Amino acid sequence: MSRRRTESVDELLEALSEAAELGAGRVPADELEAVRRIAERAGERRALSSEHTVVGFFGATGSGKSSLMNALVGEAVARTHVRRPTTSEPLAAVWNPRGASALLDWLQISDRRIIERPFAVGSGGISGGAGDDELSLILIDLPDFDSVALEHRAIAERLAGQVDVLVWVVDPQKYADAVIHRDFIAPLSTHAAVTAAVLNQVDRLPAGEVQHVVESLRGLLRRDGLERVQVLPVSATEGTGIAELRGLIARFAGERTAATQRLLADVRGVAARLESAGVPGTLRSADGQALERGLATAASVDAVAGAVAGSYRKRAGQVTGWPLTAWMLRLAPDPLRRLHLPFGRDRARDGGRDAELHRTGLPPMRAAQRAQAGLAVRAYADAAAAGLGEGWSAAIHERAADALESLPGELDRAVARTDLGARGSWWWPVLAALQWLALLVAVIGGVWLLLPLVLPLWGMVAPVIPQLEGTQTWFDGWPIPLLALLGGVLLGIVLGLLGALIGGAVGAARRRRAKRRLRRQVAAVARETVVLPIEGERERARAFALAVGRAGGAAR
Repeated sequence: MSRRRTESVDELLEALSEAAELGAGRVPADELEAVRRIAERAGERRALSSEHTVVGFFGATGSGKSSLMNALVGEAVARTHVRRPTTSEPLAAVWNPRGASALLDWLQISDRRIIERPFAVGSGGISGGAGDDELSLILIDLPDFDSVALEHRAIAERLAGQVDVLVWVVDPQKYADAVIHRDFIAPLSTHAAVTAAVLNQVDRLPAGEVQHVVESLRGLLRRDGLERVQVLPVSATEGTGIAELRGLIARFAGERTAATQRLLADVRGVAARLESAGVPGTLRSADGQALERGLATAASVDAVAGAVAGSYRKRAGQVTGWPLTAWMLRLAPDPLRRLHLPFGRDRARDGGRDAELHRTGLPPMRAAQRAQAGLAVRAYADAAAAGLGEGWSAAIHERAADALESLPGELDRAVARTDLGARGSWWWPVLAALQWLALLVAVIGGVWLLLPLVLPLWGMVAPVIPQLEGTQTWFDGWPIPLLALLGGVLLGIVLGLLGALIGGAVGAARRRRAKRRLRRQVAAVARETVVLPIEGERERARAFALAVGRAGGAAR
C-alpha cells in the first residue's frame, strides 16, 4: 500500500470508529456490528502481506469456475481438488508464496497450490507495471454459493468479505439468476473498483448472441449499482477471452492497490448504511417559546404573579388605609405568605431560607398541569427529532421523558428562588403619616367637642367652643372642633381611597414584573432540564453525521 492510501484508510477507519462510538445505543446493533467487523478485518488484512493480491472467483453451480481457474493457471490445478460435481472447499493458486502463508491462514484456506510459471503469459498478458515473474498473486476457486450444502454458501459469503478482488463468474443460462444479484452482487455494489464480471461458456452461444447477452449482463449489473464494472466474455474450454481476463487480473496484482481499494470500499459500504440515521433539522424560535409557555402554565406563573399583586394591595392597605378600619386587613392571610414565598430579594428578612432547598406552598401539579407540561415537552422533542432516524428520535424522547420526571420539583424551586419584587413602596410611610395626622386632628376635634359636656360634670368651667367666622363660606358659624373632627375623618377616608387606587395600579405593575421574572426562571429551567439534554443528543447526531460523511465521502 502507498503511504497516501494507508493514511487515507487510517483516516476513514478513525472516522468510522468515531461514528460507531457516537451511534452506540442509537444506531441498530447489526449496523454497529458491521462497523466493528470492518475495522477488525481492516486491521487484520493490513497486518498481513501487502504484496499479494487475493482474487476470488464466485459463481453458481455449473458456471465453470474450476475450469476457468485451470485456464488462467495454465494447468489443471483444480482437477485434483474436485471430489464431487461442485467445489466443496476453497482452493488457492499462489504465485510468489513468500509471505503468503499467514494471509492464507487468515483466509482459512488449507488447499494451496504453488505455481512456478509466470502468471501473465501470452499476448494478452499485461502486468500493469510489474514483471510477470514479480507478481504476488493468489487466485481462489470458491464453493458454489447456491449449493444445497449450507456450509458451502457460508464459505463463499465469508470469503466475499475477505478477498481483495471479486470476480463474478456467470454462465449464459444463469447470468440473470436473482440469487446471484440479490444476495451477492448487489450488497457489494460499492466495491466496483475491485470487481469484475466474467460471462463464461460463451462457446455455447451463437456468435451473434454473445454481445447481446454481454449487454444484458451489463444492464443487470447497473441495476445492482455496478456502473463501470468490466464484463469479459470468456470460454474456459476454448480459451476465448482468457488472455484479456489474465491481463485484467495482472493489472490488479501489478498495481498492488486492490487490498486498499477493497478496504476503502468496505468502509464506504458500511458508512452508506449508517447514513440512514439522518441529520437534525433546525429548531425554530417558536418551538422554544411554545415550550416555555407550556411550562409557565404548569408552574402556575399567572397564579403566583396574581398573588404578588394581591399581597402588595393587602399590605399597602394595612399601612395606608384608614387606621380605624385598616387593622381588619391583617386578619386576611397574605397570598404570598400562604404560598411560602418571600416578598423580595432579602432572604434574611424572609426567614433565611435557601431557595434551592426551599419548596413553595403551591399545590402539587394537577393532572391538567402535568398534561400541559407533557404536551409542551413532547412537542419540543418532536420538533428536535425531525429529520433523525428512529434510534436518535428515541434517544431524544427518552431525554424528554427524563425531563418530565424532574420538572415539577425544578419548576417549584424556580418559583421559590425568583425575586418577586413584592417589597413595600416609599409612598406607604408618607400616606401612613398623613393618615395618622388626619386621625389625630379628628380625635382632637372630637375631644374638644366633648369638653363642654364633660367638664361641668366634674365641677369645672366649660370652655367656649370657637366658631369659624369671616370666611364667607357656608362653613361660617361652624364649630372649629366639629370641622376638625369631620375634616380628619373625611381626609382619612380620601387618603384610604387614594392609597387603594395607587396600591391597585402599583400592584398590577408588580404583577407584570413578577410574571416576567418568573418566566425568565421558567425559561432557565426549560433550558437546563429540557433543551440542553435534547440539544446534546442533536449535537451527537450532527457529530455522527459528520463522522459518517468523512468515512463515506472520502472514500468516493
